[in-house]
Amino acid sequence: MTFEHKSVLLEETVDSLAIRPDGIYVDGTLGGGGHAYEVCSRLSDEGRLIGIDQDADAIQAASERLKVFRNKVTIVRSNYENIAAVLSDLGIRKVDGIYLDLGVSSYQLDTVERGFTYREDAPLDMRMDQRNTQTAADIVNTYSESELYRIIRDYGEDRFAKNIAKHIVRARAEKPFETTGELIEVIKAAIPMKVRATGGHPAKRTFQALRIELNHELDVLNRSIDTMIDLLNPGGRLSIITFHSLEDRIVKTRFRDNENPCICPPGFPVCMCGKKSKGIVVTRKPIVPTEEEIENNKRSKSSKLRVFERK
Repeated sequence: MTFEHKSVLLEETVDSLAIRPDGIYVDGTLGGGGHAYEVCSRLSDEGRLIGIDQDADAIQAASERLKVFRNKVTIVRSNYENIAAVLSDLGIRKVDGIYLDLGVSSYQLDTVERGFTYREDAPLDMRMDQRNTQTAADIVNTYSESELYRIIRDYGEDRFAKNIAKHIVRARAEKPFETTGELIEVIKAAIPMKVRATGGHPAKRTFQALRIELNHELDVLNRSIDTMIDLLNPGGRLSIITFHSLEDRIVKTRFRDNENPCICPPGFPVCMCGKKSKGIVVTRKPIVPTEEEIENNKRSKSSKLRVFERK
């Protein structure tokens, strides 16, 4: 299957970086290279783009798409949490911009055998990096009921998390889960029929929770933002597209704390903690897609873009 992915908030994201033609930029979630192509088109021959992705299919697709810019582009298979090491290996100390397009790509959702979709039966996989040995099936078959409840509640924000976890544990005692279809049937049985009729696909939240847990998505995001800000040159920007409230909350909080890190009590006349601001939050409110973009790409509906600028 061809790696296809409609880049969300394309112009808004690239514009938010305030591209310097001879600057160095990092795409931490390269995907099919949509955002990267637009960034490269704004760079001079002296400019440079470092593309990072953990998905081998994405690396192959982006390499093909960006070959016209081969003199400007370096592509590395890794997770963006390793950005400092990636740049160090390339002899780069600071960059002029970094951007992330979080979540699962259209290609990953539409490639049934990857196991991300709840709309067709497939192996229960969900690995963003296929070098990893653990799959979603391992989580479903080995986590305790309380652990399953926790991730479905916290990462899926599903009000039926306790009942879903109970049904999963009961079903796997008879036969371990192997496919998405098997899991979907159990989830459906755990949710009241009247809710299933009106509340969207019953497995959506559980699948999101399993994907986030398996790929450590929120942990990686939370511990990477400060590092990425530290890697920016003065005036450099970090732009992040999120797709659900859990991601957006982390980005909003980390940006705010980097803008105002002071931990002194509010009544102190002067700062005594010594923590200095690293920059400013450019987007007081997130940038969201236009109605036209949502109409053309339904998957953009929940996206939000937030931007931080380094001092």
